Amino acid sequence: MQLEHFGGRLTIAKKGTIDLVTNVDLAVERMGRDEIARAFPDHQVLGEEYGVEGTDATGHVWIFDPIDGTTNFAHGLPIFCTSLALEVGGRLEVGAVYDPTRDELFTAERGRGAWLNGTRLQVSSETSLIDSLLVTGFPYTVHSEREALLALFDAFMGRSRAVRRLGSAALDVCYVAAGRMDGFWEQGLGPWDIAAAALLVEEAGGRVSDLDGRPFALRTGRLVASNGEIHDQMLETIATWRADRARKRTD
Repeated sequence: MQLEHFGGRLTIAKKGTIDLVTNVDLAVERMGRDEIARAFPDHQVLGEEYGVEGTDATGHVWIFDPIDGTTNFAHGLPIFCTSLALEVGGRLEVGAVYDPTRDELFTAERGRGAWLNGTRLQVSSETSLIDSLLVTGFPYTVHSEREALLALFDAFMGRSRAVRRLGSAALDVCYVAAGRMDGFWEQGLGPWDIAAAALLVEEAGGRVSDLDGRPFALRTGRLVASNGEIHDQMLETIATWRADRARKRTD
């Protein structure tokens, strides 16, 4: 469905100043919800475009992003995907992220590993932040928070080999799981952006946490994901940035 409409005429609306939704986002999510309802009528669905639907009788929640990277999709930039995860009793158990333009399917099952088109994934082995390739994104509140967000971006840029911004958080984190990137950080994320990909990183041998090092909690919207080796260095960079912000407020 995405490829059929990609690069063509789209109906585009705004959910916020820079937050877009297309007719394809809505159609893909409705299709996904219909498929889940047929297979698991007692399960709940949490999606980006339609919120929560269904009952929660069994504690099974499917977390669905029909197009992660909608801005890219709307502009004809081929960096976007679909993300689907299953949460059981508050714990992520299964995740899948599909990039249709590259025909790459990332999958993970808790305790059974992470895979890309049938090949097992393993995070990178880089141990030094200065030799690491990082990736991040900015939340839709960037206009009101740009000074702080750019300060943190600058801090990482000064301590790493390079920082990329690709426009799809789900793919960003999958690339950490695949060893293409060494680390990721972002805040202001929706659970549908990162549910499947966070499980992929864990199952590929990496580490996920909150921005302050606490255990990752899906609905806080804050994530640091890494190969594990550079994780503490990333957290230290964030802690220094926070300390600088606090000091400037009191000056």
